[in-house]
Amino acid sequence: MTSDALVLLLLVTAVAAWTGRRRLASGLAGLALLLFLAVGCGPLPRWLLHSLQAPYMGTVGGWAPRNAIVLLGAGTTRVAPGATLEPSLFAYGRIVQAARLYRDCKASGQQCMLLVSGGDSQHHGMAEAAVYAPVLLGLGVSAQDLQLESRSMNTWQNAQFSRPLLQAYDPQKLVLVSSAIHLRRSMLYFTHFGLRPVPAHGDTIAAMITAWPQSSNLALCDDALHEYLGVAQYHVYNALGWNAPPVLAPLIPAVR
Repeated sequence: MTSDALVLLLLVTAVAAWTGRRRLASGLAGLALLLFLAVGCGPLPRWLLHSLQAPYMGTVGGWAPRNAIVLLGAGTTRVAPGATLEPSLFAYGRIVQAARLYRDCKASGQQCMLLVSGGDSQHHGMAEAAVYAPVLLGLGVSAQDLQLESRSMNTWQNAQFSRPLLQAYDPQKLVLVSSAIHLRRSMLYFTHFGLRPVPAHGDTIAAMITAWPQSSNLALCDDALHEYLGVAQYHVYNALGWNAPPVLAPLIPAVR
């Protein structure tokens, strides 16, 4: 995404130079260099990531008599054909956080259900929820408290397909576990479907401030822009009436 913007700027610069608009070409070349340095050396992705993640650094607070924790999928991976399908690198922080919260909830003596939401969006032959389940069981989650939502192919469907399962369980407190960078968009979608979760981050990411541009900073900037575009798309679709009607009556009140 960031690379595409830089390439486009350079193409426009080349066209401006070819057509004799040297002043415009110089300005565009300077803008492309400034953007490349701002992204590659870290200031821009660091600012974007901080704005996304900072609001979700708090704790979940105390537990209600009846609780539900929703864990959002973050992909699966297979090292080689025929190898066991495993959670992706980006999923483990979420999985550990969800298991930790579940065990804390159970230790408080309250009821707790852990719902894993994620289908086979990568077409690996098994839903994310099914791949994560054995890991969660190994971390101490009871099979009777574990539910799997295996149809969703994106964050919007995570919220859409989790609602009826949560409605059947009828929790008094709902906690949503995802990566910190993903929580703003996730919370927006869950709220659209009448869910009022408490956010819990499973991992955070940060850009490096360096003297020389780093490819990792370009990738992190793309990750941040993906989340901002997802939020913008939600509002545009709402304005155009393309989203499902929002559920105005909340299933679970916001509780901390």
